[in-house]
Amino acid sequence: MGLVLLPLEKSSLSSLSEPAAAADCSAIMVGDRKRPAPFAGFSPFARSLLFSASSSKPLPPPEGAKRADPSSDEERYSSDDESYSSDSDDSDDASEELDTVQADFAFYDPKPGDFHGVKLLLKTYLDSKPWDLTGFVDLILEQTTVGTVVKIADDEEDGEGNGADGSSTGGNDDLFGLISVLNLGRYSEHRCMKDLKDYLLAVCGDKDTKKKLKQMLGDKAPDVGLLVCRRFVNFPYELVPKMYESLFDEVSWATEDEPTQELRDSFRFKQYLMVVRVLERKTPAKQKAKNSTEEDEPIIYPKLEDEIFRELSSWSFTFPIRSEQSAQQEMKNYKEMGLVMAVKAEAIPKFRKKLEDLLSE
Repeated sequence: MGLVLLPLEKSSLSSLSEPAAAADCSAIMVGDRKRPAPFAGFSPFARSLLFSASSSKPLPPPEGAKRADPSSDEERYSSDDESYSSDSDDSDDASEELDTVQADFAFYDPKPGDFHGVKLLLKTYLDSKPWDLTGFVDLILEQTTVGTVVKIADDEEDGEGNGADGSSTGGNDDLFGLISVLNLGRYSEHRCMKDLKDYLLAVCGDKDTKKKLKQMLGDKAPDVGLLVCRRFVNFPYELVPKMYESLFDEVSWATEDEPTQELRDSFRFKQYLMVVRVLERKTPAKQKAKNSTEEDEPIIYPKLEDEIFRELSSWSFTFPIRSEQSAQQEMKNYKEMGLVMAVKAEAIPKFRKKLEDLLSE
């Protein structure tokens, strides 16, 4: 018997019995865009949205349940769609109905206590290359004014977390998503950023593209934000636009609210750089087998928003990565590839609109 986690609207609960119904869970839309006062314990995104049901308590995972690890990409490619998988074998359930774990997802500031959860999400960010991942995670956690982690809200004090160690009440095991952006120039002397730059230049095969990439990583670095968004495979897609609204709103607020002019200027990005993954078909379209279905697309974007980013990008390139062959039959004709994209900041409003439209389809 499987288990599925759902986002809940504030002060509401819902349950599903059919697997196909999982896509029907509703999302909370942001109404007023005016910046409210900060809410203690949560990301500044809570200024416009508190995605937590204050009248209900989240249900813990059942005994014996465990959270699936992310794959070598942002998302996990396997037949197991659930965040929690039950160890019990319920062969008598012929209808294969899903039990529903009702959970409240909340947006929090990154805290030191999130270290292991964030590191888990980022463990394959640069494929299998040895690099200063610990330093990279530290940078993300130290930047609390811009960046959000998504967890299952704790039932203590309605999810407010102000522990003595500076961590939120939700533990590492409750972390399901992460979004942040780091200024390449501001952190250029950190070893993790040097490792990142060396890696990207090494995997870029096109001479003209490498020249553009080198400029972004060099002279133009102070105006470039490295956008990082990672989440588990079954992360409710209804929350994805909210994550990006959180990020880009916080970037805008940081240009006004940071204590020094230098810090305020460090968030005035002109371009964003992204390192993600896609699935690319092994055989060209003209050689596609006769029994291939319409789903045999040349490229599959595990994170659907990456297709929008690529459409709006100034330039992009793909590169081969080391990854395990997917066990799914429908994925046997695909190979995992790295994708690097550069997107101008002026294209972000169009991205946000396209992302909302994609969700409403």
